[in-house]
Amino acid sequence: QVQLQESGPGLVKSSQTLSLTCTVSGGSITTNYYYWNWIRQPPGKGLEWIGYIRDSGSTEYSPSLESRTSISRDTSKNQFTLQLSSVTPEDTAVYYCARVGASSTYYRLGGGMDYWGKGTLVTVSS
Repeated sequence: QVQLQESGPGLVKSSQTLSLTCTVSGGSITTNYYYWNWIRQPPGKGLEWIGYIRDSGSTEYSPSLESRTSISRDTSKNQFTLQLSSVTPEDTAVYYCARVGASSTYYRLGGGMDYWGKGTLVTVSS
């Protein structure tokens, strides 16, 4: 069974960079036809897809966040990371990592994910 676990600081100051790591077990992040995503949910709001890094290492980001987002990976550790720069309190959310298969057409809406991490709350202070 694939398991994902988010880790990183729970409190970040405004204007700084949010950095999170997703550690994957039970499956390789280089396995063909799977994409590894970051999704967030602000308090009282719905899921927002941030972006992914796919099996090949290529990335795709939400247009609304692309200018501030970088997703990378360390295949030797079976980990992928999220960096979100210039954060504001509006970036406060529960951040999830999740896997989606290449056949999904709804990932940009946060749909189609077959495995999720438990999520980690990141609060951005003023």
